[in-house]
Amino acid sequence: MSKRRVVVTGLGHVSPVGNDVASGWANLLAGKSGIGTITRFDASDMACQIAGEVRGFDVTQYISPKEARRMDTFIHYGIAAALDAIKDAGLDDIAGLDKTRVGVNIGSGIGGLPLIEETGVDLMQGGPRKIGPFFIPGSLINLIAGHVSIIKGYQGPSYGIVSACTTGAHCIGDAGRMIQYGDADIMVAGGAECAIARLGIGGFASMKALSTRNDDPTTASRPWDKGRDGFVMGEGAGVLVLEEYEHAVKRGATIYAELAGFGMSSDAHHITAPNAEGPARGVQNALRDAGVNPDEVDYVNAHGTSTPLGDANETNALKIAFGDHARKLAINSTKSMTGHLLGGAGGVEAVYSILALHHQKSPPTINLFEQDIEGGCDLDYVANTARDMTIRVAISNSFGFGGTNGTLVFKRV
Repeated sequence: MSKRRVVVTGLGHVSPVGNDVASGWANLLAGKSGIGTITRFDASDMACQIAGEVRGFDVTQYISPKEARRMDTFIHYGIAAALDAIKDAGLDDIAGLDKTRVGVNIGSGIGGLPLIEETGVDLMQGGPRKIGPFFIPGSLINLIAGHVSIIKGYQGPSYGIVSACTTGAHCIGDAGRMIQYGDADIMVAGGAECAIARLGIGGFASMKALSTRNDDPTTASRPWDKGRDGFVMGEGAGVLVLEEYEHAVKRGATIYAELAGFGMSSDAHHITAPNAEGPARGVQNALRDAGVNPDEVDYVNAHGTSTPLGDANETNALKIAFGDHARKLAINSTKSMTGHLLGGAGGVEAVYSILALHHQKSPPTINLFEQDIEGGCDLDYVANTARDMTIRVAISNSFGFGGTNGTLVFKRV
């Protein structure tokens, strides 16, 4: 059975650097950080007091205030990014669209943590009668896909994958396969997250995973730099419209890129400590799926979280997967500006990878003041300044707790 080709025809995005694709991309190219002191709650007693918060977001541009009150913020972000991607793709303008052939796969790594936290407090203080009837559907991860399907009447597959920080990439890759093997013609896919809550920040801080550079938030996320001391939490959503190639061409759709390959692997090593062989295997599987040779890849949107172990490990994985060609890759971490969106990271970084390919520009890795060459971080990380360059093939890496890995391969059409 020959696989059908899958292309990207719509982009949607909410992040700390912008609440739409155009502003987010412009801020990335300008090297503008979205990291600041936490305003969502009083974090003065916490080890980490900084995060990449979404600012100026108005969910009522997408759904009614009444509906918005019935769901956690991660669902707000996912719905907004999905509806923007659908609008960008022009799906509502397709006459006679067969909605039984349109599906949604948007996941989250953690889901409704703020709502769970708030409801737990209400329960402890006021008893069971304080638990609202919309608590459960307001915090379930698959309800992003559920709401988008209901709003748009899409009757194809509706689900959300949960795989920690690889969630967004896995959702996009799996949705692509739904199209490849004929289960859908169009899929709306990506990831969303809103875990900037006392439980979320406190939990990651207790693992010593977060940066504590509280006095200088904008430079706290510094992938591959000698001074990196942990990741910075971000929030938001990134969603793509994926479409079967002939279906897109027939209707004259704008095609941003082809989703040429998807690879997965497991470290089978440790729940949090990385090893290089697993991610390398995921990259190799993705390139094999795409039918792309390593030396055809020009750009890598890296997982690049700004952790001492993780950044060096990903560099080693790229060396394993690409061999000598690793030194010719332009590698960047947009997390230096957005922070780490956890389950939403693979979604927003897929958007950025596609835009890099579409515009032939690599965003910078900001805050790379002193590259950690002695620590093994000795590749080209597009330090501090965006770069005009030829990009034939771009890949986006996502790695998650439990040793789960995902790589997406995009190429020009």
